[in-house]
Amino acid sequence: MKLSQFKFKLPEDKIALHPTRYRDESRLMVLHKKTGEIEHRVFKDILDYFDDKDVFIFNDTKVFPARLYGNKEKTGARIEVFLLRELNEELRLWDVLVDPARKIRIGNKLYFGEDDSMVAEVIDNTTSRGRTLRFLYDGPHEEFKKALYALGETPLPHTIINRPVEADDEERFQSIFAKNEGAVTAPTASLHFSRELMKRMEIKGIDFAFITMHAGLGNFRDIDVEDLTKHKMDSEQMFVSEKAVNIVNKAKDANRNICAVGTTVMRAIESTVSTDGHLKTFEGWTNKFIFPPYEFTVANSMISNFHMPLSTLLMIVAAFGGYDLVMDAYQVALKEGYRFGTYGDAMLIID
Repeated sequence: MKLSQFKFKLPEDKIALHPTRYRDESRLMVLHKKTGEIEHRVFKDILDYFDDKDVFIFNDTKVFPARLYGNKEKTGARIEVFLLRELNEELRLWDVLVDPARKIRIGNKLYFGEDDSMVAEVIDNTTSRGRTLRFLYDGPHEEFKKALYALGETPLPHTIINRPVEADDEERFQSIFAKNEGAVTAPTASLHFSRELMKRMEIKGIDFAFITMHAGLGNFRDIDVEDLTKHKMDSEQMFVSEKAVNIVNKAKDANRNICAVGTTVMRAIESTVSTDGHLKTFEGWTNKFIFPPYEFTVANSMISNFHMPLSTLLMIVAAFGGYDLVMDAYQVALKEGYRFGTYGDAMLIID
């Protein structure tokens, strides 16, 4: 398929800048794959489509406060530093992005905090905006991380949510079951689940399987090739435990419904599946890129937000729901006033 086939006009006022007041009260579009029927519901109605022993697969990654603002030594120029991942605990080495990149060279020192209490030295270039920083901090690692994170802010994707970070974002840009730290963006489909809804799901007998995929900035990277077979995805770290594998495979063998909550979950489970369609344990990295046409093997339903035009996230959804059906449903969503993006409304695709 071609990149241009995923283009559609998205007015700015259709992009959600804030979440709904309650997590489970965003709107829910239900798309039936077999018939093409579309229903308009509220997210907590999702309970109506699943039964005892069905399984939801969640991503329990945890977002950390990855965006920092510092000053360059001597000039005092304001620099944005976006933490990607820690490379070495002992040496305090971090893989980061800097902006404006042209001002930041190897050997430069950056100062953070009102009292310049945190200092970092640039020790390597990785990509055009990428750098390796060494933080100069004496003290235990836990103390260092706490001090570093205290300087950071919630890493809202400014290309989608174009506003300053607010106090509520710390809680709302994180799922209620976030546990394993490492993501720089939230797995957005997870944000609709409230404690009350998950309790009601448990009472109904629905089982939960948790996998971890640390969602990275590759989710927002522009694709610069028209031929999608030539696009290379960024690698993301993922973990699939034996416990999750057992829950999912048992449900699959019993012919139960298996729902992938979000595109990160879908990519993760499709990255570690055996030839007979069963999930396998995994610890490592994946750069799997899913776009139509694609045969899915584990999940038979999927929850996702309404994604940006030309995004890899839209492509996964279109691969699962069927290109024509999904692109038509997006047009319906625009007409019906659904909210798009990270804090937007949700879509459930079922057979």
